[in-house]
Amino acid sequence: MKKTKLYNVHKKLNAKIVEFAGYLMPIQYSSIIAEHKAVRNSAGVFDVSHMGEVFIEGEQALEFVQHITINDASKLFPVECSILQCVILMGV
Repeated sequence: MKKTKLYNVHKKLNAKIVEFAGYLMPIQYSSIIAEHKAVRNSAGVFDVSHMGEVFIEGEQALEFVQHITINDASKLFPVECSILQCVILMGV
């Protein structure tokens, strides 16, 4: 079973961990009501690191990544990754 980079943090915070999409993921820390109130009154964080990986290779890989994302990928070192938001225009 895979673990996200935040797995140890979730465990340290006593999260209820379950199997999800091949990963051990947190689903709850306290009660649903307490977590709902915390998000409404403060903030909530969702670990999305299990949601997918994309490998882009080739001579124009950097130019392509620069075109579809809002981050500056030219600042990354070789084999370094970043969480990127992609702009995908459907039907345009």
